[in-house]
Amino acid sequence: MTIPEKLQKRYGKPHVSYSSLKVALSDMAKFDQYMKGELKFESPALAFGTLYDMLLFERDKAMDTYVVLNEDSIIDMCSAKTIKSKAPKMTKEYKEKKAELELQYSEEGKTIVSPDDWKQANEMIDRLDASGLSKRMLKSNQYQVEFNEMIGSVQVKGFLDCLGDGFIVDSKSTKAVDKFRYSVRDFCYDIQAYIYCEVFGVNKFYWLVQEKAYPYLPGLVECSDETLFAGKMKFNQAVNRIDSFLNGLDAGASPMQDYVQFKV
Repeated sequence: MTIPEKLQKRYGKPHVSYSSLKVALSDMAKFDQYMKGELKFESPALAFGTLYDMLLFERDKAMDTYVVLNEDSIIDMCSAKTIKSKAPKMTKEYKEKKAELELQYSEEGKTIVSPDDWKQANEMIDRLDASGLSKRMLKSNQYQVEFNEMIGSVQVKGFLDCLGDGFIVDSKSTKAVDKFRYSVRDFCYDIQAYIYCEVFGVNKFYWLVQEKAYPYLPGLVECSDETLFAGKMKFNQAVNRIDSFLNGLDAGASPMQDYVQFKV
């Protein structure tokens, strides 16, 4: 069987993603969990990144998706007794009102965001516009482009932020623009760059990065040929590990048998 066929048989889907390939480079037991939907990557940073990207690339969708939960407006819904208390947000009534609103928004399919996160994301985009990078690098109308294609022996699914004329732009927030080169290595962003360039047949890839601390310094980082090649090597290594892992499972091996070995 092919790799997509083996994946379909075990996980009910024939494809992998950048995230699953990244996990495959570290621990196949975690890869197995991820493919089964048992391993979730959730954090305030990831949630903020999703908000930022949607406001940047799909603003109308963001306005429909997100709702700002203002604590003062919740207090205004409470009784005079609660409002006059020393700590309104600690009262039973406040917590009940907040829970009611959260349930209501959840049933409406809305994602709750804090006023601070909403304000920061918009201020970051304003700084990006002021720098001229938005006009220069995000001129395309092809945003959040989805793909599901074969690369060699493996089927890869995902989406990219912005497909330009002969180049691709990916948005990233960071603690420090000048340290972003280490994030490329640590988070395997080079695999992402290789996948996108391979699928869409381009060789120019840029990261549009921006610091999350005021005054939100933006930066344009070009992916070098060396980094793109490193991404290709990591991609192939991950695919080989997945193939060997699936073959091992067919032979009766356990995901827990995976281990790492290195010299320092």
